[in-house]
Amino acid sequence: MNIFNRIVAVLLWTGLLLASLGTAVAPLSALNWLQTTLASLAAWLAAVQKETPVYFVIGQAAFGIGGLLVLGGLLFLEGTSLRRRGVRVHTPEGGAAELDILSVARRLQWHLDQLAEVITVVPIVRPRGSTVDIRLEIEAAPHIDVPLKTDEVVDVTRTVVEQDMGLRLGKLDVHIRCAPFTPEWSP
Repeated sequence: MNIFNRIVAVLLWTGLLLASLGTAVAPLSALNWLQTTLASLAAWLAAVQKETPVYFVIGQAAFGIGGLLVLGGLLFLEGTSLRRRGVRVHTPEGGAAELDILSVARRLQWHLDQLAEVITVVPIVRPRGSTVDIRLEIEAAPHIDVPLKTDEVVDVTRTVVEQDMGLRLGKLDVHIRCAPFTPEWSP
């Protein structure tokens, strides 16, 4: 659905861009063309309605129902999230379960909050097939050794996700933000 949305958005924005550029370059010609096109469409519809009124009503109904089904269906699919809310866990004995991604995030947050000099942790977990992609937003003390703390965070995350929870870790992004220096943090 995401690729379809992008294609439709690109086509829609390209059409609107061309229409706005055409209107900006020649506004009177653009309005004249629009009036002529709408007048000829109205004349054609009036002729079809006069010649075959039954087919005209059938066409109206088909157009309305078709638009409702296609556009309503697309709107419904856009509104409902089709993403899985969990990731499959397979045990060595052959068992399987689906683990909610919020549980993974909570567990990671708890373990990473236990690390020294870590103030806050916000994990964002996304399932991708049989793996989980994790983005960690971490606020740490202002005086930390960033490479050392990053290695510690990656090791704890890998241990929690792969060993403790039995999941496969996909992409891991760690974003560390140091807290501002305050009098109590001064060396």
